[in-house]
Amino acid sequence: MTKVNDHRRIEGLDFARALAMLGMFIVNFGVITGSTANGSKWLIHLQSLFEGRASAVFVMLAGIGIAFMTRQSRETKDPLLIQQNKLTLWKRSLFLFVLGMVLYAVGWTGDILHYYGVYMFLAAFLIGKSKKTMLFVISVILILSQWLQIQFNYLTGWHPKNILLEYLDFWSAQGFMRNLVFNGYHPVFPWICFFLIGMMIGDLDIRNRVVRKKLIATGFLLLTVTEIFSKVIIKGMTQHYLDVESALYLFDTGPIPPNMMYVLSNTASAIIVIVCSMYLVETCQNKGIEAMIKTGQMSLTHYVGHVFIGIGILFAVNKMENQPLVFSMLYAFGYFIGCVLFSVWWRANHKRGPLEIVLRKWGK
Repeated sequence: MTKVNDHRRIEGLDFARALAMLGMFIVNFGVITGSTANGSKWLIHLQSLFEGRASAVFVMLAGIGIAFMTRQSRETKDPLLIQQNKLTLWKRSLFLFVLGMVLYAVGWTGDILHYYGVYMFLAAFLIGKSKKTMLFVISVILILSQWLQIQFNYLTGWHPKNILLEYLDFWSAQGFMRNLVFNGYHPVFPWICFFLIGMMIGDLDIRNRVVRKKLIATGFLLLTVTEIFSKVIIKGMTQHYLDVESALYLFDTGPIPPNMMYVLSNTASAIIVIVCSMYLVETCQNKGIEAMIKTGQMSLTHYVGHVFIGIGILFAVNKMENQPLVFSMLYAFGYFIGCVLFSVWWRANHKRGPLEIVLRKWGK
């Protein structure tokens, strides 16, 4: 696969980012309203399809964006330019980390931004590294992550009565590092793999239709093989060697814990969503698509907004517990439509979203 030399913005990536944000709203509002298991089987299954997958798309897109941003320094091997890119990324990572910690401090324990900032900080050290080096790092992280999940109790630190909702010792040094690296919502091991894979994809000529066909074929093949293998090995292991809970823990493709099967399956589905979004934007130009693109370009603003405004509204109307799943899903779609309308209105007079402007100025 060849590298890209065209520096035009790929709006299909912004469309994919908007879709990922919608998926995150569906998951997050479902969790915050306690509705994830309070609905019909088909609706519960539909909601579960977004769990972990939407965030994986979001993180992979970030890696692709970093690859675009640092392309000149990587191609020229200019040490000064590489260092400038690293400094820019480190400044942006600090901004995102602090912003995420603020969200966590006000009660949003499902925050992804502080993890995102750490991914970016660490990934900056790999600017200019070869594909072989990147693949080696990703492989080591995957293997080490699986080993950690086997060796240690993944639920350590979580409240026994509010598992995956309340982390008891998050604000201690040990608890914070455990949550960040091992068993938080989006721990560095292995979630940074999505970021690094995104950087590798961003180094390809993804405007080239041949490259895209290879990517989407790889995505569908990997998704099919991983999902089939997961089900087959779980069934086989539970018949002879492991109990059901242990087999699911090790080989299921769900997000908790994020084992190797999860990373492979969600990498595949993220590639499919991203490439299909690029095809859609290129073949269907209308106001709806344009509005989605503008929404994706303001994803940071909308992510923070969904905590303060989206969850704030739920709190104000006392809809934070034991709600039906249909309510949380309709609310997620309704809030997303509000984000789309705001994006169209804001972008009529501004080139970037409010927080995107702040991040860009801070990162200079």
